[in-house]
Amino acid sequence: MESANDRYDSPWKEAIEHYFLEFMAFYFPDAYAKIDWSKEHVFLDQELRAVVQDAELGTRFVDRLVRVTELCGDERWIYIHLEVQGTQQAEFAERMFVYNYRIFDRYKRPVASLAVLADENKQWKPTSYGFSVLGCRHTLEFPVAKLTDHEDKLDELLASDNAFGWITAAHILTKKTRTQDQERYQAKLRLLRILYDRHWDKQRVINLFNVIDWLMQLPEWLNNKVWQELETIEEREKVQYITSVERIGIAKGIAKGRVEGRVEGRVEGKSSFLKRQLERRFGLLPLWASERLVSAKEEELEAWGESILTAPTLEAVFRV
Repeated sequence: MESANDRYDSPWKEAIEHYFLEFMAFYFPDAYAKIDWSKEHVFLDQELRAVVQDAELGTRFVDRLVRVTELCGDERWIYIHLEVQGTQQAEFAERMFVYNYRIFDRYKRPVASLAVLADENKQWKPTSYGFSVLGCRHTLEFPVAKLTDHEDKLDELLASDNAFGWITAAHILTKKTRTQDQERYQAKLRLLRILYDRHWDKQRVINLFNVIDWLMQLPEWLNNKVWQELETIEEREKVQYITSVERIGIAKGIAKGRVEGRVEGRVEGKSSFLKRQLERRFGLLPLWASERLVSAKEEELEAWGESILTAPTLEAVFRV
């Protein structure tokens, strides 16, 4: 069972956005080779929520929707639906199937669904979902990357210049040191030294440091030892990637991110509850109402929750 301190979703989500090309090249090289990376790629998280909010099938770890351009000569843009799944889940393959066709139904563009499986069961590797009835067959087959497949390649991962080689190693070491503070401290130092040995640019070092600081939670006294070691490394290497001011900013940013994550979860819960209440009273919601719920602030949801008791129409709830 995961420690309450081990929070994997936020660092993964941010790392995918910062280093999407490296993510694709590391986990899905065949797909990477078919994308025109000279064209802009766009993350569409709000749009994804609007498409799938009433199709919750199990707990999501990380999911992203990205618009890219296919490398096929006619500048055709397509969608990539990414799932990073942290635990074995019976509904996972069905969710990939449902989200894929819902995205296609909304945008009428090709959709590639790709999955990274970050759980610890080496035998669990779902790659398809579908059904066959009365001669009609409907199946989605999707590529998966399994992190446990890399466990015996730790040295190779740590030697990689790809950000996700290093992140995969960090994730594996986090899992292996779940209840072992001293071992986790040593693993964190090992990862930290590699960041400096690579001589990557400052922002990359800070971004990846944020990843291990999110992943590899330690007691405060050991965290202080990490910072002391970092200062020693910077003095020895005659570099200064993380100043004292940035250290404070990183700590505040991580704390702020955890608070925002809790608030976001609370808001999503209220949005889902209000949606069910609205549908009980007014029937299936139109697209505009679903989108209002997805983008709503907490105070708006509370106000609409009060309005539902007396409003004669759906429009009146939202004061349209």
